[in-house]
Formats: sequence, structure tokens, C-alpha cells
Amino acid sequence: MRDTIHTMDTTLPDPDSRGGAQSVDRALALLSRISRAGRGVSIGTLVAETGLSRPTVRRLLLALIRAGLVEQDETSRDYALGPEAYLVGVMAQRRFDLVDLAIDSLVKLSEISGDTSFLTLRRGAHGVCMHREDGDFPIRTQALQVGDRHPLGIGAGSLAILAALGAEEAEAALAQNACALSSHYPSYSVALVRTLVAETRARGYALNPGLNVANSWGIGVPLRAPGGAVIGAFSIAALDVRLGPDRQRELVTLLTRQAATFEARFARRLPAMAPAG
Repeated sequence: MRDTIHTMDTTLPDPDSRGGAQSVDRALALLSRISRAGRGVSIGTLVAETGLSRPTVRRLLLALIRAGLVEQDETSRDYALGPEAYLVGVMAQRRFDLVDLAIDSLVKLSEISGDTSFLTLRRGAHGVCMHREDGDFPIRTQALQVGDRHPLGIGAGSLAILAALGAEEAEAALAQNACALSSHYPSYSVALVRTLVAETRARGYALNPGLNVANSWGIGVPLRAPGGAVIGAFSIAALDVRLGPDRQRELVTLLTRQAATFEARFARRLPAMAPAG
């Protein structure tokens, strides 16, 4: 059984940012929210969801309309994606369909392990579950579903991403997520995530010992783009009794091999995606 999502980060920009970059960030955040609304969304809904003033939302929507990225329905007055957004989406799908690149590896991970494997992609300071592939073991973990979005460090795949970042970048992500950790993740704290990151770096792979859901453990390794940037992670989740030390080593070997396969596949596709000069 497989489940997949294609999504984008909808995190609103830091309110402390200023100037033109802030306007761009806000416009892109609106575009993301409109894209997730489906058939259309009212300006009132956008104002309520973003916390921005109505004049600001209207000004940003007009800019997106001029660019062809958004259009307004003449009858309902709701806003939806415009034709240019469709073209951008098609080109992005062709260039960066990482789920497509990862499918074969995820199938192998689940076929060999019998457990559920995941592709988590980084979206700023968060990880988004983009695909889950269930194995044939009859008892499956339900700790992570496609579309789930968590702060980096929550869960094995997300922790693998955070630990693979440089120290400064990892600390910035932790600082950004500090409030969310304290309010929505009672089993976690910034101090605990720092400890988990240190253990992950020392061990060479991420391990989630049932912190999200009791008896549901996870193990993960990071994925990198050809330039070295951390873009996501492969992980496997299973019952705690199936993730003892010996099997951890077995699964890490499997995960590392499939991560290398994915990264090689990604690197081979890049030249073919480059525009003709």
C-alpha cells in the first residue's frame, strides 16, 4: 500500500522581517494557501488564516493576479490558482518530482524489511511526510501519515534531517520551533532534541524510541542533493520489538544503500533537466 502527497511549505514568514523580502514571503505564503484550498478561497478566509490586514492581503492578491499566478472568480469572488501557476507546477513536477525518484527505493525498503518506509522532505524548519510505503508485516505503525508536518527533530526522518544540518542551521531551526515544541509536543523539549541530534550524529543514524507514539519506533538517514544540501530523509517505522540493536544495524545498512541509490538517481536526472543553452 502506498500513499503520496505533493505539497509546499505554507509557513508564514517571520513577522520581524522587513521590506521587499517580507512582501515576497507573504505573497508566496498566500499562493501556497490558495493552492491548498482547491476550488477557491475567499479574501476573508485568507485574512483570518494569515493574520494580515485585509488591505495587505488585497494588495498581495492583486500582484499575484497581475503575474497570472492567481485569478478571481467573477461570480463567487473567490481566489484560485491562475494559468501561470499551472505552468509553473508542470515545470516543477518535471524537474523536481522527488517522490517519483524515491518510489523504487521505498518499495524495496518495505519489501525487504516488511515494515513501513517513509519519504520525508524538508520544508524550512519542518519535515513533511510525502510518501509512505507499507510492508507486509500485519501490524503497522500509524504514527506518521502522508501530509503530516512536524518541526525538524520530531520523528526519525525529521531528526535525521536536523542532525545532518550544520550546527548553526540546526540551532536556527530549533529556535524557530521552540514554541511549537513546548505547546504541541509534550514528549519533547529543545534540550531533548539537542540531545537526540548529538546522539544521531555520534551513532550515524536517527532513532526515535517511541517518543511520538508508544511502542512505535523509527530509524532514519538523511538524503542530500548533488550539491550536498539536505533535502529529506528515508525512514522505517516498526514496533519496538522489531527494532532491537541487531535489526537497527541491518536496517541502517538497507536505508543507507537506498539513500545512495536515490542520490545517484537524482544526480543523473539533473543534467537532463537543465534547459538548453
